[in-house]
Amino acid sequence: MRALVIGTGGREHAIGLALSRDPGVTEVHAAPGNPGLGAFATLHEVDPMDGAAVAALAQQVGADLVVVGPEAPLVAGVADAVTAAGIPCFGPSAAAARLEGSKAFSKEVMAAAAVPTARSSTCTTPEEVASALAEYGAPYVVKDDALAAGKGVVVTRDRDEALAHAATCGRVVVEEFLDGPEVSLFAVCDGRTAYPLQPAQDFKRIFDGGRGPNTGGMGSYTPLTWAQPDLAQVVMETVVQPTLDEMARRGAPFVGCLYVGLALTADGPRVIEFNCRFGDPDIQPVLAVLDSPFGALLRAAATGRLTDVPAPVFRDDAAVTVVLASAGYPESSSKGDVIRGVGAANGVNDVDVIHAGTAIVAAPEPGDPDHQHLVTAGGRVLAVRAVGYDVADARARAYAAADLITFDGLQRRSDIAAEPLGVVEGASLADPEGS
Repeated sequence: MRALVIGTGGREHAIGLALSRDPGVTEVHAAPGNPGLGAFATLHEVDPMDGAAVAALAQQVGADLVVVGPEAPLVAGVADAVTAAGIPCFGPSAAAARLEGSKAFSKEVMAAAAVPTARSSTCTTPEEVASALAEYGAPYVVKDDALAAGKGVVVTRDRDEALAHAATCGRVVVEEFLDGPEVSLFAVCDGRTAYPLQPAQDFKRIFDGGRGPNTGGMGSYTPLTWAQPDLAQVVMETVVQPTLDEMARRGAPFVGCLYVGLALTADGPRVIEFNCRFGDPDIQPVLAVLDSPFGALLRAAATGRLTDVPAPVFRDDAAVTVVLASAGYPESSSKGDVIRGVGAANGVNDVDVIHAGTAIVAAPEPGDPDHQHLVTAGGRVLAVRAVGYDVADARARAYAAADLITFDGLQRRSDIAAEPLGVVEGASLADPEGS
């Protein structure tokens, strides 16, 4: 099988690695890719938002499977173009990707499917926002209706901050705060049926203890030994299957990864949000312990034949990912800072250094023996992922490897997987000092 991965970030690097380790995958191509992917995949220049160009590239390389990583191309219809060219594509159509492209649409689908979620209001005026904030109370939850690269949500006890965020977004969804640890569950879907992957937990805020602004994610881990053992089964029955049935009823069957962001409340799991693709970095540790052929799983979903392959199984190990971010993140990012130590970190047993925002540039000095340098090229620069016999072991390996990597302005949290997110992050959301 020849696989083509579309995207440039850590998610795409992790997907590419998992595909490259599948004996049934003979070639991995990536477009545009990144320096990490370039170590084992053939890179191609393409605009990920150009469906016709992506489809043409897939035909050129003879791809048997295209995996569209990021949400923006999916919302723009890139998967539609690839599918129209007769090539299996793991990723939803533009119509189905509205589950992430519009928070209001997502809430509408959840209501129709009787999916357990927070009460909410879709607002277009300051008056409607103020009324909804008063109805649901603090902590206030305000979500940009449109795509916002994982940073369109504000959760705060400061009403003025909530109002100010809404004013920058246009249409927003205001909803009640769901109290409980947050968990990520990924469902691989073929339009009718789905298989769950192992749940993970993502640390969203920039600083230790769940403080500071939201980011795209500063680290993650799996398994969640403290969560209810049947969590995946419950979510598949109460959330995923009803959603698939409702999307099919609407004539927009969902093919690809349905990401279910959950709050484990006292009343059971409740949906915080849907995404239409694998989350990053929370998919990284999940793929590290996957013990099934990844390519076969994704191609079966893309061709509507998921039940023809076994449900995915996972090794009895743990994995932890620690993100290294550049100076200024998440408000901005620093580019061009020389990165050192990646080779040494990759040399640590059971560690992968995942590239998210890196580039290779010519060495600034003519006499530099390295000729080229790896430099920062985004907010989240690298992710250090380690596998261990339990979470504590994987965490120790991840941080030991992360200690070997340096660049100016490096930011990272020191408490990834130190304890359940509900203790660290949840407390900060309910505590005004934490927001």
